Amino acid sequence: MRAGEDALGDGGARLDVRLLLPALFSWAVTVWVLGQPVSSRWWVAGALAAISAGWAAVLARGGGLDRSRRSALGCLCVLAAAATSTAAAADGVRAAAGGVDELAAARATIAARAVVLTEPVVRARPGREATITLRVRLTSVTARGAQRVTAAPVLVQTSEPGWAQVRWHDEVSLRGRLAESDPGEPVLAILRPRGPPESGSRGQLLELAEGLRSRLRDASAGLPADARGLVPALVIGDTSQTPPDLHDDMLVTGMSHLSAVSGSNVAIVLGACLLLTRLCAAPRQLRPWVAAAGLAWFVMLARPEPSVLRAAVMGSVGLLGMSASRRGAGAPALAAAVVSLLLLDPWLARSYGFALSTLATLGLLVFAGPWSAAINAHLPRRLHVVGPACTIPLAAHLTCAPVVVLLQGSVSTISVLANLVAAPFVAPTTIAGIVVALVAVPLPAAAGWLAWAAGVPALAIAGTARVAADVPGGSIDWPDGSAGAWLLAGLSLAGLLCWPWLTHRARATPAMALAVLAAVTSTLLPSRVLTGPPKEWVMVMCDVGQGDALVLRSGPGRAVLVDAGPEPAAVDRCLDRLDVQTLDAVVLSHLHADHADGLAGALEGRAVGEIVLSPVAEPAWSATRVRRLAAEHEVPVSTVVAGDELRYGEMRAEVWWPARRIAQGSVPNNASVVLRAQVGELSALLLGDVEAEAAHAMLLRLRRDPAMGASLDGLDVLKVAHHGSGNADVAFLEQVRAPVALISVGADNDYGHPAPALLSTLQRQGRQVWRTDEDATVLVGEDDSGPAVARLR
Repeated sequence: MRAGEDALGDGGARLDVRLLLPALFSWAVTVWVLGQPVSSRWWVAGALAAISAGWAAVLARGGGLDRSRRSALGCLCVLAAAATSTAAAADGVRAAAGGVDELAAARATIAARAVVLTEPVVRARPGREATITLRVRLTSVTARGAQRVTAAPVLVQTSEPGWAQVRWHDEVSLRGRLAESDPGEPVLAILRPRGPPESGSRGQLLELAEGLRSRLRDASAGLPADARGLVPALVIGDTSQTPPDLHDDMLVTGMSHLSAVSGSNVAIVLGACLLLTRLCAAPRQLRPWVAAAGLAWFVMLARPEPSVLRAAVMGSVGLLGMSASRRGAGAPALAAAVVSLLLLDPWLARSYGFALSTLATLGLLVFAGPWSAAINAHLPRRLHVVGPACTIPLAAHLTCAPVVVLLQGSVSTISVLANLVAAPFVAPTTIAGIVVALVAVPLPAAAGWLAWAAGVPALAIAGTARVAADVPGGSIDWPDGSAGAWLLAGLSLAGLLCWPWLTHRARATPAMALAVLAAVTSTLLPSRVLTGPPKEWVMVMCDVGQGDALVLRSGPGRAVLVDAGPEPAAVDRCLDRLDVQTLDAVVLSHLHADHADGLAGALEGRAVGEIVLSPVAEPAWSATRVRRLAAEHEVPVSTVVAGDELRYGEMRAEVWWPARRIAQGSVPNNASVVLRAQVGELSALLLGDVEAEAAHAMLLRLRRDPAMGASLDGLDVLKVAHHGSGNADVAFLEQVRAPVALISVGADNDYGHPAPALLSTLQRQGRQVWRTDEDATVLVGEDDSGPAVARLR
């Protein structure tokens, strides 16, 4: 058997993966080249082209390529890298035309025409206007009295609501100020527009596609919330109506790929088209054309953005590779697809989505067929659907896991099982959703009833995600960064190579195999992940997204809540899981929405002793709302200042701040209530959202007041201020030597929290950092050696 050929034949064509080497080499070179100036890209491309030409000439004089296959393969690697490097250099020249980079360096104000390249992403910001980001390509720019023609890609960042209404490929007119982007980014500049865009024209075909998308959303409006969000997500990648908690659960369980247009969607559409042609007894020569037309229509429905085109290409390759008779063509097709896509858009080389699509397709080509055949060999023919159903998610998960580690910092133990359970419901949802989109045009009322055919399997997918997300030990912490990715890739490869020997030893000594399996499983289970709140918990930092909600135990079934987060449901759910029936007090450190908007969830269904506020009642609308809620629930309201003391059952706290009003920075943040709390033997400093100015003022008080400074001795926990903002006083942090630091922060927030510089400071100080965006709800208890910290999934 030749090197590079698949050793696990399944009775079909063998898979020769050697042609993947040029694709992988050119991919790696393109990643590096994109980080270089345009002139360097041209030098690299020219050098590689010269090397490949000379190499080819030497091979030709040696009597043809067949005499030196390895050398020919090396030449092909260099040639492919030369081609993709040339594409990267040409892309840089095209983007720089018109001098937009120079205008960005000068922070110039421009008037421009642009084409929208991506859908707008709207991110809500507690207490502030939502931010909207999207990419556009400038086609003409007027600045400093001159008009320039360009093709520069820029990133639009704005809070203007009108930008949320633009759609892919809209032509718009705009005004705004340019700023420089970070080096190595796919955009040439950042644009902050002034006012809403002036919409232009859009092609009739795109208008038709947008109408179909809108009709699908309308037809799904009568479904339950989970199905209403998932049906458009699975069919056309529209996640605008997906509930945030369902999105989080799908991310945790490795099912988020279902809510984006991926290769699996394309494979389902192509498979449905081919099946339809067979049922209609269409001529064999006509079937590929029908499938291609169906795929083209689907791409237009989902919008031919780069991610959709990538999915279309990879889905077609995956379907080709899953065919036993055409399996040998899978690897060359994948190699050609990778190189072709990099020639069309070199920036795909740096896209995690592109990497995941390619690796998932590679997993299907290399592993799914042989593994499926091995499983089906032990099953009757009528059950041969079991093999692909089991091996497709396993193969995709195995090959994608190293990249997923880079994104999540953990390895999911439930992903394969969750995807296996959900797999039978994906195709019915997708196909029925496409039918609904077609029917909704002439018969919108009938489409509303038909939507249930897609909604019922969608609910099964959502239920799978929600149940799997709550499985204890559903993910394993893993080293972050490239080292963790290479480690997981190495272990996976070692496992595959050693599998035959391991299975042989397991059959020979089953008792020993079970003992080893039990030992490995026990080491993999994260010891810090708990199935429920321990009885001895003292302090809990609830996972409420981008906000704060801390629970301090004051007795059995009783607690003091410090801040209530941005959402009532999130804090209510956390208190329920902790079995808190009575709140002796709710302390709102300040009145920004990310700390106070969840108050209704804390008050509902619980006895509450009082609400404690900062004396700075800003913003006024939030202060009015809090007092109205307090009146409705007949809860008294009081304010505290530095020097006051709070006592509730087992919990007592000294108020360290506010001592005075600070005009610099954010006045409400710098007026946060800061507590030095004591629960049993555990002590904690809770900093609210104080910024550098208030922190420095507290530092001066510490220096003036020996008693206050002495209370820092033996401090166990520091609740880091303002979700890990970089606007902190490092000298103050140096004085607070608590070994455990807690950061309550939302995943993928657009503030840049927690700031890398602050994290470096905390780690340099030797603190153990826990953060809700990575660790979910964090529990702190007492131990003989100090604070004991655990996660509550």
